[in-house]
Amino acid sequence: MSDPTIRLATRASRLALWQTEHVAALLKQAGLNTEIVPMQTTGDQVLDRSLAKIGSKGVFTEELEESLRRGDTHLAIHSAKDVQSTLPPDLELLAFLEREQVNDVVISFQEDFDISRSGILLGTSSTRRKALLRRFYPLANTAEARGNLQTRIRKLEEGQYDALVLAYAGVHRMGYDHLIRHYLPTNTFVPPVGQGSIAVESSRFLGEELKNRIRQALDHPATHRCLLAERAFLRTMEGGCSIPSFALATLTPAGDVRLHGGLISLSGEEYIDAVQTAPAAQAEGLGMAVADYVLAHGGTAILASIREHRGEQ
Repeated sequence: MSDPTIRLATRASRLALWQTEHVAALLKQAGLNTEIVPMQTTGDQVLDRSLAKIGSKGVFTEELEESLRRGDTHLAIHSAKDVQSTLPPDLELLAFLEREQVNDVVISFQEDFDISRSGILLGTSSTRRKALLRRFYPLANTAEARGNLQTRIRKLEEGQYDALVLAYAGVHRMGYDHLIRHYLPTNTFVPPVGQGSIAVESSRFLGEELKNRIRQALDHPATHRCLLAERAFLRTMEGGCSIPSFALATLTPAGDVRLHGGLISLSGEEYIDAVQTAPAAQAEGLGMAVADYVLAHGGTAILASIREHRGEQ
């Protein structure tokens, strides 16, 4: 019996399609045929509101996940940072692809652009980036920048912003490296959970033999260990992409996992972080421990303040 054609659910943006084509190429190397199935998600369709106002859970993943449930597709391909911290019981993450450089970067058509200059306007749709910019670059102003990467760059070229703050991974994958003016340091401008990696999701009811072949073709063990820690951190914080939390796990030379995680208030004035290390086998426990520390040292109060600010119960 021949192998089934693996149908890959993806967002329809150029970056999402690049990521999915990359997955398809790796599966082809493993002898598996693929078909790409582009879709529009809520996050792609609703562009007149911030992500925080839409609601953070599944805004870029829900439609893809529904296609897995219906059996229309076999795998959903996501940017790992878009995947909610707790999955429904009928779905699972099979693989995390090798991570790209994790920095946030500043891009601009102004060759001499200086992020420290007073009064500049920076476009970003990220609550975390806005808060970090208020803390580390207080002379800058921020404005909402929704839409796919090409749409945001078109707005930048039209002069709606002086610069955009984006993930290096997407900028690099789409060939816009020549517009990068600043690499923001990860020790202070810590990225969100999962930034730089591609996540592969399936139904739990997909055949085990096929799931194992997919894992072997796609999963990068070092990246997977790091993301287990980061996602456990986010799950314990009970936050999605609408809260300004951050976490970056790396492997030490000894093979342990080092996790730097934290939370910042919307104003940027309160910044709580912690760095802890644990054996790789305890990656998820490490994520929970760092989150517990942050919550106990002011994080719970920051989250309550954010929810009150947004009128949440």
